[in-house]
Amino acid sequence: MTPNDWSRIKAFYRHQIETSLLPFWQRAVDRERGGMFTCFSNDGRQLRSTDKFIWSQGRMVWLWARLAEAMERRWLSGDASRFLAEGEAAARFVERHAILPSGEVAYFVTQEGEPLETIPGAGYAPSFFSDCFVIVGWAELARVTGDRHWYERGLNLWQHLNARLAAGKAPSEPYPVWPGWMQHAQPMVLLNVAETLADAADRLDGGESAGRLRESWRALGSAVWQTFVDEDTVLEMVPATGSDRDTLVGRHVNPGHAIEDMGFILRMAQRAGEPGWVGRAAAGLKRAFELGWDSQYGGILRFVDRDGGPPRGTLGGGRYEALVRDSWDTKLWWPHGETLYATLLASYLTNDTEFDTIYSMTERYVFSVFPNPDPTVGEWIQIRDRAGRPVEQVPALPVKDPFHLLRSFLLIGDLATAAE
Repeated sequence: MTPNDWSRIKAFYRHQIETSLLPFWQRAVDRERGGMFTCFSNDGRQLRSTDKFIWSQGRMVWLWARLAEAMERRWLSGDASRFLAEGEAAARFVERHAILPSGEVAYFVTQEGEPLETIPGAGYAPSFFSDCFVIVGWAELARVTGDRHWYERGLNLWQHLNARLAAGKAPSEPYPVWPGWMQHAQPMVLLNVAETLADAADRLDGGESAGRLRESWRALGSAVWQTFVDEDTVLEMVPATGSDRDTLVGRHVNPGHAIEDMGFILRMAQRAGEPGWVGRAAAGLKRAFELGWDSQYGGILRFVDRDGGPPRGTLGGGRYEALVRDSWDTKLWWPHGETLYATLLASYLTNDTEFDTIYSMTERYVFSVFPNPDPTVGEWIQIRDRAGRPVEQVPALPVKDPFHLLRSFLLIGDLATAAE
């Protein structure tokens, strides 16, 4: 990439954020009660529910804080103070309504903030991912504003979460893991949580806390390499004993998660004192793209076999296995957004021109398929079938959540600024 390439990329993604994504998502703010609405239809035309999934509330707080910072830096146009006020209102909504007496985070609540059960009898906190994204939102708000309150709240919740994980008391809806199995999504998301908290600690707490959080980075990164990477292939689920690796669940790869995590590791490798991980993560990124890319129609498949092609292997049952079997050939917006950022980051860090080629392939496909064809609505169609036709489904939670997409575009802007 030349400086002119980076300047073009920066201007292109600024245009996408300002003309397509933000006009849509500004309608999501609940200015009466705080928080954000994210239960939109796939095409974005209908708000189907005013319930608030806390997973998404935390993500939206992160986005609103980062958008405000980009506006303060004049990379984006807009009213930074308005976005900070709306982000803080969403953070307060979560603090008031989603932190249960047990210290766990509710999965979702009504518009007013009353916790709800997704599965009768499962309780209000069936997923540690909700805790993770609340921490991410609070920590980023603290970093951008300098408000210690949100940093301390996030750090306390991080400590509580780690105690639950160590005790085996952190379920993982919407797709629970089989007993005796481990999921790549756990260390992957925790990497991002620790990174975000460490960045807040750099501003607010300094040396010792940031150092401990970066030790967590290193341990989580090591767990990814030791447990989930087979040569260069990042597996999504592995059995603790290794005896069931030829089941469909044991063989399958989630290319989007693999690409996202390799992006995390590329970004944190040198800061965590592991520069040798750059080459390994670049290789893992290439392998995930190779496995996931659909040579017939283009785009990244949702799930594939570790040797390529449709997921296969012996069957064991369960909701997650059914998801892999039934939706493997769909194309979701979020892996494509993650690929745009991760390949640009890999190109910048390694000077490997193969990543420029991968980026260009992805960019051509993405912007011919995903943007909503109706500019009066804007945003992207979040799920399409293998041939690129819109599909009215929900990928996991019944939400249309811009986190992966807007985050990727914002991070691309930061990267392009550094590379120009």
